[in-house]
Amino acid sequence: MNNNTSNKAKLITPGYVFTFALITFLFFLWALPNVLNDVLIKQFQKSLELTRFEAGLIQTAIKLGYFCLAIPAGLFMQRFGYKVGIITGLLLFAAGCFLFYPAAGSGIYFVFLSGIFVIGSGLSFLELGANSFITLLGDPSTSARRLNLAQSFNPIGGITGVTLGTLFIFSGNEPTTEQIAGMKAQITATGNAYTDFLQTENSRVWPTYIIIGIAVLLVAFLIFKTKFPKVENLGKEAGQKGSFRALLRYPHWYGAIISQFFYLGAQLGTWSYLITYVQENSPLTEKQAGGLLVVNMIIFMAGRFFSTWLMKWVQATKLMGIYALINIGLVSIVILGSEWASWTGIHAISYWIGIIAMMTTTFFMSLMYPTNFASGLKGLGPHAKLGASMLIMSLIGGAVLTPLIGLIAEASWARAIAPGMIVPVVSYGVICWYGFRGSKAGCE
Repeated sequence: MNNNTSNKAKLITPGYVFTFALITFLFFLWALPNVLNDVLIKQFQKSLELTRFEAGLIQTAIKLGYFCLAIPAGLFMQRFGYKVGIITGLLLFAAGCFLFYPAAGSGIYFVFLSGIFVIGSGLSFLELGANSFITLLGDPSTSARRLNLAQSFNPIGGITGVTLGTLFIFSGNEPTTEQIAGMKAQITATGNAYTDFLQTENSRVWPTYIIIGIAVLLVAFLIFKTKFPKVENLGKEAGQKGSFRALLRYPHWYGAIISQFFYLGAQLGTWSYLITYVQENSPLTEKQAGGLLVVNMIIFMAGRFFSTWLMKWVQATKLMGIYALINIGLVSIVILGSEWASWTGIHAISYWIGIIAMMTTTFFMSLMYPTNFASGLKGLGPHAKLGASMLIMSLIGGAVLTPLIGLIAEASWARAIAPGMIVPVVSYGVICWYGFRGSKAGCE
């Protein structure tokens, strides 16, 4: 048998290729709402008149859903299995999407946040089930590479989500302060022209989510009709019960939780405020900035596929440490290349320097989530499901650190997103530590 055949056999267990493909599609699916949140943050600043900090609570809502349901999802799947758990997650996902219709009608931010929270609750089941299941579908030594391959389809969903948001949610109508004052002076049957404008902007959101909700229900039906292999057949320890107390014996596991917490803060903090950063530092419109968000997701996809290929020769955790170091330098350029840091003179050369640096971080962050996840689960045996639950809970980092960036941006000495990017700099420092040191017990 040649080396290529051996590598294929190790990467995906023979007989589970279709199962792998079906579960991999979920990675595409859950990217849609996650990336659409980046569009909503900008949209709701306009349609609901939110501050940067208030808009950042969108990420808090979805990651709070992950946090609250992660352990229940793990216990649920430990009892009922991956298939039932994944279907439950899809039903919650769809329910959250359908809540956007009454939310748009009410124009109340809390109702939107409730729908986003329910979506996050469903995604907690999906990410826990899919990520854990993928690590079992092949040789343990290739789990990080296998998970990176599956996760490579996540940015394709992200590209789709951003494209939908840019085309169907963004109207391109960005009134100035003077135009807003003029609209408020125009009395209509429902109040004034500005009230009508806000309602119209809010109504642009729900159709996209209703369509996604219907698609999610179709996928749930397909999975219900598909025969899944029994998890016990994938390894004798997989069907046994786990223990939270026993997990404390694995330092690489709780190191992965810390690293994942900061990674989500860095990722969501960068993506959520990319459009805001672009508009603060360039003459580009919201639709043009939304187009850059599409390019950003293409870069993310390229990083995933390239990193998966590179892992044939470079250990996954070591590569993650190198990437984190590179991103510390790039985010520093983002800060120093902004209009806020005009004293450096970098922005005067070209506003594209900071924007390109910000988008380039996406390439190097691409392997971090699956590598943290796979590394943290190595060697956990029967404790893997519960260990994965805690790793999903660590996604709360996006809920905590994203609004923190917005809070810094609102400070009187800042009034810009650029200084808030110090949060990703610190986050990549933590990831660098885990890549080179903290993951040692879980290294391949």
